[in-house]
Amino acid sequence: MEISALTRSVVKRNHAVIAPDGYINSNVPGWTNCTVNVIINEQMGARLCQTIITLRADGQLVGKTQASQIFFYVVEGQCQVTIDGAERTLATGQFVYVPVGQEYLFQNPTEGTQLLTFHKVYEPLEGQPTPGVVFGEKDDSKAPVYMNDPALRIQELLPNELAFDMAVNIFTYDLGGHLPMVETHIMEHGLLYLQGQAVYMLDQQWYPVKKGDSIWMAPYCQQWATTMGKESSVYIYYKNVNRFPTVV
Repeated sequence: MEISALTRSVVKRNHAVIAPDGYINSNVPGWTNCTVNVIINEQMGARLCQTIITLRADGQLVGKTQASQIFFYVVEGQCQVTIDGAERTLATGQFVYVPVGQEYLFQNPTEGTQLLTFHKVYEPLEGQPTPGVVFGEKDDSKAPVYMNDPALRIQELLPNELAFDMAVNIFTYDLGGHLPMVETHIMEHGLLYLQGQAVYMLDQQWYPVKKGDSIWMAPYCQQWATTMGKESSVYIYYKNVNRFPTVV
């Protein structure tokens, strides 16, 4: 029997690796008959929230975005979604972006449907309209090569427009793929591994990670990653974009 004190999860001043073995469930008003795990939150020093929701067959998410916009991604399963009068069935690899001021309803999921969410307080930009609802899906044909390395590909899931103050991308590392430099930047990240295994360097410390693991990176946390194992590694990640770099 494995000792219960063993975990790969680490929480530091400017980064965290959160493995599923340490999840503790939370309750969110309006989110019923489901398991909610808050992975990243302002309480740890972040300026975003990231959750993972596992729905039972009678599970339902009902709410209205207020200060924060929410990006919902179907990690596994499917459910019916109604936002701003538009109804869709979302399945694995599909997503919806819900801007501020919108009511949402997720219902009739298949048993065990898992959703990933990214939440960010929206920062309006003078002269730019508030973004609308965006539906989309993971599509490898829309993931161009990154920095001339055919082992790296990034798909941008949200429009690259000034109205959006957050980006969500899917980054695929084929075998041998690795970041071409140690990144040091102002953008904050929250991410979830969707496939494979990797080694991630965060603030000069090395971590083995795999499918199901989440990572938080604060601004200026140095970062580098390489895929490991026998298959591509894939993660979906958030970053803040398109706003003046100041504390609000």
